[in-house]
Amino acid sequence: MTTKIAMFHGREVRKTLHEDEWWFVIEDVVAVLTDSVDPKGYIRDLRRRDEEISKGWGQIAHTLWIETEGGRQQMNCANTEGIFRIIQSIPSPKAEPFKRWLARVGYERIQEIEDPEIATKRTRALYKAKGYPDDWIEKRMRGIAVREQLTNEWQHRGVKEGQEYGILTAEISKATFGITPVEYKAKKGLKRENLRDHMNDLELIFTMLGEAATTEITQKKDARGFRQNRDAAQRGGKIAGNARKKLELESGKPVVSEKNYLNLTGKEEPPELPG
Repeated sequence: MTTKIAMFHGREVRKTLHEDEWWFVIEDVVAVLTDSVDPKGYIRDLRRRDEEISKGWGQIAHTLWIETEGGRQQMNCANTEGIFRIIQSIPSPKAEPFKRWLARVGYERIQEIEDPEIATKRTRALYKAKGYPDDWIEKRMRGIAVREQLTNEWQHRGVKEGQEYGILTAEISKATFGITPVEYKAKKGLKRENLRDHMNDLELIFTMLGEAATTEITQKKDARGFRQNRDAAQRGGKIAGNARKKLELESGKPVVSEKNYLNLTGKEEPPELPG
């Protein structure tokens, strides 16, 4: 599963696909609706004061793997039906517009199942709305495709999603850039943001090279299980790392940058796309 970011009134709500429908991080939803600085505490209080929702919490909330500041971890998520139940217990002027937003997101998922190209168009539109340049968007979209090809290989070769995916990704990053994704985010001053959304052109290119090389080696060696795939990840990252070092030697400049795209000034919401 891959974590995506949905935008509601300029606020981020993380979501992930589970059993072919969107599941939303409950903590993010509560933060958006209540503006609470402690959404976890708000959820605890909510369950204490609403006996019915507390009894049915096991049916509402499911722990799913979500990308976080410290890597992938399990978080409580709910599907559209579950989120609607939670909203009923939260007095918020944002409740009705959030319900309409949820309904739209659910409908978009139906469209994407019928025509997968729509998902790609929506992703492009989201980046465009945030203010990213077209040439950067093309590289980012290609990077998403390269990453998906690699994770598909991992899935079919016995690598466990979650912690093992995170370890292999860190191995590629260390071999490519000399730092882990967590260290990379710290260097760029990022917290919950997606690291790749804040890479420049060269950073994206070398990320793609490391992951594409890993895919090729994985297939060539027919890597099975975590250990063999870890070796492939180190080898693939090393290929990209050697190329990065050669470029830095010729250009006299480091590829890894502290710059980010936090100050992009674009629209808060992506434009509506035709169904």
